[in-house]
Amino acid sequence: MSRYFPTDAECGHHLIFGTVPIRTYAGDHLQLSFVDIPAHGVVDWHAHPNEQMGVVVRGRLTFFIGDEEKTLGEGEFYFIPGQMRHKVVGHEEPSQALDVFYPIRPEYC
Repeated sequence: MSRYFPTDAECGHHLIFGTVPIRTYAGDHLQLSFVDIPAHGVVDWHAHPNEQMGVVVRGRLTFFIGDEEKTLGEGEFYFIPGQMRHKVVGHEEPSQALDVFYPIRPEYC
């Protein structure tokens, strides 16, 4: 086991909002979450105290952040301040995103 090169088995594995699998790994202050959103999948409205940033890795996703809505494609970034309500909706194809959280979300470890 290496803290610097975690294997898949050493990562956290969770299912959020019933249909969205995530794989997570945390350092001392930051946490990564690799999100697999199925076709037409929904990460419903929610908020958390953690600041969140990320990038769409594959596919297209529509983000609802506060009162703004935007569809993002591969390589496009997003920022979600702590306590901001947000929602993400997938399109016809499965999509992937990489989220970064600060501080770490203990429920995802």
